Amino acid sequence: MELHWEERGDGPPVVLAPYWSGHPRVHEALLADLASDHRVVTWDMRGTGDSTPVGPYDMETDSSDLEAILEAAGGGAAIIATADGTNRAVHVAASRPDLAAAVIALGTGPFARMHFEGGEGMVASDTVVGAFIKMLERDYRGALRALLSATNTQMSEAELRDRVSFQISYCPQEAAAARVRAWLADDPTAAARETAERLWILTAPDVAGPWLPPEHERRRLIETLTPKAHVEEGITGGGPISRPDLSAATIRRITQSLRLESGA
Repeated sequence: MELHWEERGDGPPVVLAPYWSGHPRVHEALLADLASDHRVVTWDMRGTGDSTPVGPYDMETDSSDLEAILEAAGGGAAIIATADGTNRAVHVAASRPDLAAAVIALGTGPFARMHFEGGEGMVASDTVVGAFIKMLERDYRGALRALLSATNTQMSEAELRDRVSFQISYCPQEAAAARVRAWLADDPTAAARETAERLWILTAPDVAGPWLPPEHERRRLIETLTPKAHVEEGITGGGPISRPDLSAATIRRITQSLRLESGA
């Protein structure tokens, strides 16, 4: 089993934790900005990209793989993550604080799906989530298109078509569907609390479109479930992923405050 990983730049180490179907280049503008004064590490999860095309594709295995990448990169890193990548990041940060100086969550915190029950977001609906899983397993392209169009309303038709094809070529259907199921079954709450003040959440009013509840509801969850986490709310215009310039500035401020040592 081989995990493909790359690094660029010099300075404090930051490691990108991939999400269930996303190629690292989805975050290229952010990573390129950070590489001007950080050592940026990216990698392909098993079954995707240039890593060995074999499972299993579960939360425990993927978290162990992230731990291995952090060890290979020298530890003491800030982990940048979104979606299910945030769950893996806090699992590792809680068990191996020597490897993870910080977890920087782009969008929302690492919550279990049960915490959204009774809320307004689509993620709270068993019917909607079940239909998406079935579509993901039967019509991978259609499922990705539906998700990306709902969460990236700024994309043109051509951009959306290219993004869907790009992600399909990088992540096979089997791996994507299995990881979404693992994400839905995971409860990262204890790990997030253990990560405590090492967790930063970069959020915005319109994160994840209709899938997540309104900002005030998400803020209540953060305050209840991860009271020691830092919340950064100043990223507007589509959120932290759509505004890589603002996200890079915020991440830079975080790593400077942590005084992370430059890796070799």
